[in-house]
Amino acid sequence: MAKKQFKAESKKLLDLMINSIYTNREIFLRELISNCSDAIDKRHYMSLTDSSLSADWQIELVPDAAARTLTIIDNGCGMDRNEMESNLGTIAKSGTLEFKEKEKTDESLIGQFGVGFYSSFMVADKVTVFSRKANTEQGNVWESEGADGYTLAPNDYACVGTKIVLHLKADDEDCTYADFLDEGTLTRLVKKYSDYIRYPIKLNGNTLNSMVPLWRKPKSKVKKEEYASFYRDKFFDFRDPAQVFASQVEGNVNYSMLVFVPDKAPYDYYTRDYKKGLALYSGGVLIMEQCAELLPDYLGFMKGLVDSADVSLNISRELLQKDRQLRAIGVSLEKKLRNELGKWLKSDREGYEKMFAEFGNSLKMGAYDNFGAKKDELKDLLLFQSTEGKQTTFAEYVSRMKEGQDNIYYASGASAEAIKALPQVEMFTEKGYEILCLKDGIDEFVIRMIENYDGKKFVSVADKDAASVSEEQKAELEKKAGDYSALLAKMKELLGNKVKDVRLTARLKSAAVCLTSDSDISLEMEKVLRAMPGSEGISVGRVLEINPDHPAFVKLASLEISDSKVADYTQALFSAALLQENLPVDDSAALAGLLIKLL
Repeated sequence: MAKKQFKAESKKLLDLMINSIYTNREIFLRELISNCSDAIDKRHYMSLTDSSLSADWQIELVPDAAARTLTIIDNGCGMDRNEMESNLGTIAKSGTLEFKEKEKTDESLIGQFGVGFYSSFMVADKVTVFSRKANTEQGNVWESEGADGYTLAPNDYACVGTKIVLHLKADDEDCTYADFLDEGTLTRLVKKYSDYIRYPIKLNGNTLNSMVPLWRKPKSKVKKEEYASFYRDKFFDFRDPAQVFASQVEGNVNYSMLVFVPDKAPYDYYTRDYKKGLALYSGGVLIMEQCAELLPDYLGFMKGLVDSADVSLNISRELLQKDRQLRAIGVSLEKKLRNELGKWLKSDREGYEKMFAEFGNSLKMGAYDNFGAKKDELKDLLLFQSTEGKQTTFAEYVSRMKEGQDNIYYASGASAEAIKALPQVEMFTEKGYEILCLKDGIDEFVIRMIENYDGKKFVSVADKDAASVSEEQKAELEKKAGDYSALLAKMKELLGNKVKDVRLTARLKSAAVCLTSDSDISLEMEKVLRAMPGSEGISVGRVLEINPDHPAFVKLASLEISDSKVADYTQALFSAALLQENLPVDDSAALAGLLIKLL
């Protein structure tokens, strides 16, 4: 029988498709099963107007270790000789796309490029295809050993549908092709890529696939235990998810989503090795295990999947074209998930707070990133502990503000307890003002990026203008500053470059001193920035502020400026201010000696 040449391209093109378009050999089974499903879809569509074409739809896998063949059989529409010549003899000729355009059907047919079949040659050195078209009597057989060409002849294949026989390659150092005859391997590949093909995929009489995706069922019809089992199996977590978001979304793009919030952050979540992304399905067929484009970084902790027939794929179905459909799904999904988080916050505060303890910094980073581009969308999802002893939203804080309070006050520190102990806080708590406790490194950056909430400005208690001081107090402070100007200048001289200035303050009540910043960078922000590589030169202008009415300063002021004790008291007060801010002292041994000396 004379061998025919492929109509479209040469060995070079076929080699390119096999070796370059597809990067994973096991993908061949997904492609062939998808083609089988498409063929059954077509026959099923035709049977709507011709009941004689109805059948017990199925796809069958038949491994034969002795013959070293893997056979895939479907009872779909089948092909006649001309269609086999056209669809199999022409690379990149897609019968599926042609059918879809001709019938104007909305059936989900994913084989739109006509090259999936040729993935067979990644694992087989010879491929034989038997097919008989519905409502015809004659079958045909197509056979090829690769780019050298193919043969096509009549055959007595009796069944309507198609049978593909793959004659597997000999095992080599790159691949053990015989593995594709192993029942366990075939089961794994079906479950991984084709679990939600709508027709049963059978092996030795057993159905391997689930067929009906969990995400296509109404959420009200799915038990909590079903979602939990699916999550644990698919995402290898021994814990149940903290939350499940399931929805069918219709609009400019249509998709189904099934998204889970883990109960605990993965061990590598805050490392560079962590890979975010949702699994992407098209018509129930797995296209990508992790599509990073579907999730913004701040929602990267979520696991799950999206299924959409609207996604445009490249010809290998392994990679996505960066097109408007994918971007539109990503935008819609991001908004949908933010709304779901907002509902969760309102309906289950305890559960949301537990989630926020694990992943809150991601949401905060989302509000800060890109110069606060998403701050308005995310600010109502953020929680901060306050001096009231509980987690609070900005809206809740504002609702509790005292009459006459114009600002939202905050303070930064290692813990809520440390923040409450800050000397700058005392004046505000005496007035009954609630203070947001910023304990994480990102917190103050986020607050400053958001700037205000509901017209209320965020103000640090350490800000030089934060404390409301009467004109009478200001005048008295200015008088004392003038009286003690020589002493303050001497203290600044003694501390040298450790401080930018030494001055009196009216912000302190019972405390003797405090440290503040004379720049836009606070002391707490300085700590965070200095922990970053290449930030050795970052420094705020530290100011030592002194309570002029405190006994320690009164004692100091009673000394002659030339007295050696002035240096001792100055160093003691500065060290106390450092310790209050949880900042290191230069020499702890020297400080201990100084304290003993003063005692």
